[in-house]
Amino acid sequence: MLRLRPYKPGDAETIISWCKDEVSFRRWTSDRYDRYPITAVDMNHKYIDLNVDCAEPDNFYPMTACDENGPVGHLILRYTDGEKKCIRLGFVIVDDARRGMGYGKEMICLAQRFAFDIFKAERVTLGVFENNLPAYRCYQAAGFSQVEETSVCMVNGEAWKIVEFEMTKEDFAFGNLRSMLNE
Repeated sequence: MLRLRPYKPGDAETIISWCKDEVSFRRWTSDRYDRYPITAVDMNHKYIDLNVDCAEPDNFYPMTACDENGPVGHLILRYTDGEKKCIRLGFVIVDDARRGMGYGKEMICLAQRFAFDIFKAERVTLGVFENNLPAYRCYQAAGFSQVEETSVCMVNGEAWKIVEFEMTKEDFAFGNLRSMLNE
């Protein structure tokens, strides 16, 4: 059984070990770090800076997904608006040894629950690189809908298209109702 808990600085070493090459690292972090590889100190420093530099206090929530053996995934939730109605998921990653086993979808579903039930968001968004098909499929399986908005990020001199996804509170509630009826 998977659970989400607040990120701890001691998680960093494990999380960064899941990126075995720069392509997988950039799919996870985009252009948010100026170099590869990074250290646990770099990751913790970035998270502290992101939390301190937020225009709105209490805006940035790094989370670690754990099973009975320890960390298996990681993501952040952050508000993107002053009214705190929209949460953006980011830095989503699953232990590379456990990909394709449903951990990503389960972690995303737990994050949706946090966003809608605890943070009372009305909408959750995320972006995924077009060249990251497993993540793309995971977000669709978790009930996210692709929106028309796209952008491009330059990664190592290449233009990577970012596909935007969203889920509304109503979509989330409907998905949960449909799940209960199918059980």
